[in-house]
Amino acid sequence: MPAGRLLIIAGIVLIAAGVIVTLLARLPIRLGRLPGDIYIQGKNSSFYFPLTTCLLISAVVSLVMWLLRR
Repeated sequence: MPAGRLLIIAGIVLIAAGVIVTLLARLPIRLGRLPGDIYIQGKNSSFYFPLTTCLLISAVVSLVMWLLRR
């Protein structure tokens, strides 16, 4: 694949990702702040791991990939 075509495809993917992130910000339930996400705050540090968000995104991506293979 020529470099020009690869750059065009990468640009389209980035634009699509930007549109999706913009649209997801308007939802009443924010990804990354779901029940089950782990957030621990200490005196001088904090730890955040979006466990539920990761599981949800993984399930959606797996479903899309399964549908595309059929």
